[in-house]
Amino acid sequence: MIIRHARVFDSFRKCFVRKDVAITNGVFRRIEDRIDETCETELDATDAWMIPGLVDIHMHIESSMSIPSRFSDCVLPYGVTTVVADPHEMANVFGMEGILSYISNEETPLDIFYGIPSSVPSTNAMLETTGGAIGEQEVRELLAYRRMVCLGEVMNFHDVCYEENSVSAKILRACKEERFDLPIEGHCPRISGEQLDDFLAAGVSADHTQQNRESVLEKISKGMFLEIQRKSMIPEVIHTIIEHQLYEYVALVTDDVMADDLRYGHLNELVKKTIAMGMPCEYAIYCATFTPSRRMHLEDRGAIVPGRIADFILLRDVERFDILEVFKRGVNVKQLPKAKEMQFPAHFYHSLHGSPASINDFKIPAQGRVAVCNIMEIEPHSTFTQHRRERVVIENGYLAWQGCYTLACVMERYGKNGNRAFALVKHAMKGQGAVATSWAHDHHNLLVVGTNEADMALAQTALLEMQGGYVVVRNGTIVARVSLAIGGIVSDAPIEELGAQLAQAKKEIHSLGYVHDNVIMSISTLSLPVSPMLKLSDQGLILTKEQRIIPLMEECL
Repeated sequence: MIIRHARVFDSFRKCFVRKDVAITNGVFRRIEDRIDETCETELDATDAWMIPGLVDIHMHIESSMSIPSRFSDCVLPYGVTTVVADPHEMANVFGMEGILSYISNEETPLDIFYGIPSSVPSTNAMLETTGGAIGEQEVRELLAYRRMVCLGEVMNFHDVCYEENSVSAKILRACKEERFDLPIEGHCPRISGEQLDDFLAAGVSADHTQQNRESVLEKISKGMFLEIQRKSMIPEVIHTIIEHQLYEYVALVTDDVMADDLRYGHLNELVKKTIAMGMPCEYAIYCATFTPSRRMHLEDRGAIVPGRIADFILLRDVERFDILEVFKRGVNVKQLPKAKEMQFPAHFYHSLHGSPASINDFKIPAQGRVAVCNIMEIEPHSTFTQHRRERVVIENGYLAWQGCYTLACVMERYGKNGNRAFALVKHAMKGQGAVATSWAHDHHNLLVVGTNEADMALAQTALLEMQGGYVVVRNGTIVARVSLAIGGIVSDAPIEELGAQLAQAKKEIHSLGYVHDNVIMSISTLSLPVSPMLKLSDQGLILTKEQRIIPLMEECL
């Protein structure tokens, strides 16, 4: 195949040049001003810009609530030709069996590499209950798989830095012993100064969490590679990268793109957004193709040069990132067969264990007239929370939270201990209703939030019957369902169908007065015990930076 007269992106000079490009057996063979030979398949690209296929090195397929085969078919037309997926959600539910169920499928047209889940559970068994666990031995086994190209995001900062014999510390040592050059991905929200130094010294060398101007400059100055996802795409971050010419040290990544948004785009949308925010298109493309490939040692892609895989995009308009055609290994993705459907063990579809809840299950006994409570306050533009202490009235022997707070309850779902824990949440729902989900990061126990006990019980019961997903209840009526029957976290339904269900659920949650940029992620991360500041697991309320449990009620007066 020969592409004629294209404006070809030169990744090493970060500019476009008119070239002919010859492709043989799915690999770029020659890139010249003029190629005199002829070929049976030639394409005149005079009016097009030719760039490498997009490479997303930090993402979770489970965040799409879908499976690799469905995901592959969806994102290839957006120009995404390679991803590095961290399957730690499946690992939290099913352990090694969950990871191997994903990586065993190598027949997707999309190239899917994997990060070894490093934080399963995200903290430890004293702070949260999970279905599976990944330790040093499992990591050593996974290091032998050729598609494992990095250690997935290391979350447990405290154990890595200050517990020499912790599971996290042992996993890092194993990686250094087995594959010394393995990239170590990190989860470093609001970590700076000496704490950041300690994390870097332990071997963590990248961060994908929310950034600001100060964190960008500090982390890059200390040698950290930054993966910029949508929530970090704010003017101060993008302008800092441009002002200080930091392109070599950043990549654009998606992290989490849910099924409803996946219907309209993936990494290509972040490239568009970055260009719209003022980054020159050449550098935005560079940070979505070359720097991510280099970070993961994927030296066979990310540039249009002889010897690299012929993954490329033809654009109508480079400034608008308007895609004309996408090619995978020299073949138009429109001509590729659909990915082979994946098969999962039968028990993956029956993984929620527990009893239907009653109204009494959401009543919190208390003695006295008033309780001093630890409160979770939601931040409207992030998945972080603030920690407050407030007085809550006690009536008839129970905490009278209704009307002032949303109640959150996490119920253990793996049949291990039957744990149940509560939190009071500010700035969540205002209307009468409830949401129940098994898509609760990262342990994926049952999370129920609501403003009255009856709706919470109804939502929890419906969720058990569905064997996982999202259920939204308003005034005693189920108004939305998202079925995620595989492990309670993903679905094998078509993306369009799944996305429509999720869009309806979001709409109904908004109608309950839950105001947030991303209500699904906001709710689902109320139970993520490595995300600042106060979160809830089945074990209780967790001060995440200190990694310790505190009581819901400090004292009753």
